[in-house]
Amino acid sequence: MLKLALAVSLSLAAAKRPYTVQDQVNLRRLLAVASSPDGTQLVLTVRDTDYTANRGRTDLWLVQADGSNLRQLTAHPEADSDPVWAPDGKSIFFLSGRTGTSQVFRLSLEGGEPTAVTSSPLDVNAFVLSRDGKSLAFAADVFLDCDLDCTQKKLDEKAKSKASGRLYDSLFVRHWDTWGDGRRSHLFVQAVAGGPAKDVMKKMNADAPSKPFGGSEEFTFSPDGKQLVFTARDVGREEAWSTDMDLFAAPVDSSAPPKKLTTANRATDTSPVFSPDGKTLAYLAMKRPGYESDQLWIRLRDWASGQERELAWGSSPDLLKWSTDGKTLYASAWDDGQAKLFAVDPATAKATALIASGHVAGLAVTAQALFAVHDSLLGPAELVTLPLAGGPVKTLTALNAAAMKDVQLGETEQFSFPGWNGETVKGYLVKPVGFDAKKKYPLAFLIHGGPQGSFGNDWHYRWNPQVYAGHGYVAVMIDFHGSTGYGQGFTDSIRGDWGGKPLEDLQKGLAYVLKQYPFVDGNRACALGGSFGGYMVNWIAGQWPDAFKCLVNHDGNLDEAMAYYDTEELWFPEWEHGGTPWEQHMGYAKHNPVDHVAKWKAPMLVIHGAKDYRVVETQGIATFTALQRRGIPSKLLEFPDENHWVLKPQNSVLWHETVLGWLDQWTAPKK
Repeated sequence: MLKLALAVSLSLAAAKRPYTVQDQVNLRRLLAVASSPDGTQLVLTVRDTDYTANRGRTDLWLVQADGSNLRQLTAHPEADSDPVWAPDGKSIFFLSGRTGTSQVFRLSLEGGEPTAVTSSPLDVNAFVLSRDGKSLAFAADVFLDCDLDCTQKKLDEKAKSKASGRLYDSLFVRHWDTWGDGRRSHLFVQAVAGGPAKDVMKKMNADAPSKPFGGSEEFTFSPDGKQLVFTARDVGREEAWSTDMDLFAAPVDSSAPPKKLTTANRATDTSPVFSPDGKTLAYLAMKRPGYESDQLWIRLRDWASGQERELAWGSSPDLLKWSTDGKTLYASAWDDGQAKLFAVDPATAKATALIASGHVAGLAVTAQALFAVHDSLLGPAELVTLPLAGGPVKTLTALNAAAMKDVQLGETEQFSFPGWNGETVKGYLVKPVGFDAKKKYPLAFLIHGGPQGSFGNDWHYRWNPQVYAGHGYVAVMIDFHGSTGYGQGFTDSIRGDWGGKPLEDLQKGLAYVLKQYPFVDGNRACALGGSFGGYMVNWIAGQWPDAFKCLVNHDGNLDEAMAYYDTEELWFPEWEHGGTPWEQHMGYAKHNPVDHVAKWKAPMLVIHGAKDYRVVETQGIATFTALQRRGIPSKLLEFPDENHWVLKPQNSVLWHETVLGWLDQWTAPKK
């Protein structure tokens, strides 16, 4: 019987197929979770792919706290997202584009169709609910001298004009992937029962939430519902080079202008969240102006007196929630290649890791348990739970069970080695599907962006090493100096040294892999990177020209000096290179790939999005021009409808097929 069972097991394993990019674009994605007030139910935001329409669509799902009775709540062709429970637990508020514009809707769990709560002529971009459920605050883009209706009227008049010119008198003429049109994201408050929406930021020349990625985590009602606390960067003409985001408090009736709460700090203050008893405001704060990747510290503000104190916890959290009894703060933070979930004692700052592996991307807190959106290198996000009374982490959902049941993933392994100056550097290796230790495999050497980022133990939809493992490659990712999750000093060390420590770490990391893992064929290796990783590919081309059979550069800079003038968020290059190019010329020239094009020789695939305003398209075209003029085998893949990322499903498939085809072309075994 044992032999028979083993034979069946081997047969089932052999029947499984490698993971592909087609799997990746069609996987169901769990994006967020929110718990009912009594903790018995959870509503999920789930994204499905409409491959034919070439887009994703989000819907709301409901599940019991024990994982039972998972069912879909909404199924509209337009997106339904960002659920918030009513205080009585009988209905759910959410954002939806089902009426042609994005509005807040309310869905009763007792039956019936969703009903609109807001009726703004403009898109509602984010919202929060007051504790008593009677008031709603939402964000919409308006002209400074206008309300919602006035703004729509101006937009209609603009649409009728045959003149297309746009006139600017300050920076941020474009940001991320959008040209500015003079509007600002302002916060409006209205009664849930209906009535006028009042702009609590009237004439304030700032965005709340921040653009391009800020959301409802950046504003909240005070416990009594009389004020709105929000994050904004209100610094006038310095906006494009300042990271001075502050917390403001504004009366919900807009009877007075917003009051700045964090007057002393010239760096970032964000993510306000009140304790259950309403006495303490917790928020996240940086200390160094101009540095977007500085450590975030938890600060606690006594709401009555305004006195503050800091929790001296060493990690840098990016998510913050209170326990229902107010005795614990829960925070997620990158640590040692994992995005862990921590419990932090507000009295002592003692932090305990509750989920120590994988990637925690969302959290709901009840009196009985924690519920987290959790993924890893071995699978996409599912809902997991951790009882507060103790016990193991339990997975509650299997949203991709059917899609993944016949798919085999590559085995993963974290490793470490002595990098720059002998300091410990870590990385991950993913083995090819169907791995055989007696064989030699080509190498996909993936270089992360940021540079203050990480290729850690998480499931990625753009740079997923499992796609390469499924195609027969060993995938290796090095968290070089400058990466996050290994202490703030390690992250800070890349400043002014983009081409130094990181390159040495990559070189020593590759040498370690080739020595430690004899199944990796160093003669069939290709290096790939996006953003900073794309810059590093250009730097490698001139500084390490014989290391790789081919290179792939996605949205990477060729000329760091010119890139300063091309980009939009100027605080980033000014911090990284020590100032402006006219003040610190050598900071930009020290490790500038454009000065070493004469040494290039490795074939390179260049990829760029035309709507990328962070690393502009001409940087990619310039790279391709240099390659072609020097006679180096090269190709340019240009996406006219993508930004710094490739987001559309069919574009993602084309991206991966082109990249894998390029790798195959240059790393195929010699016949």
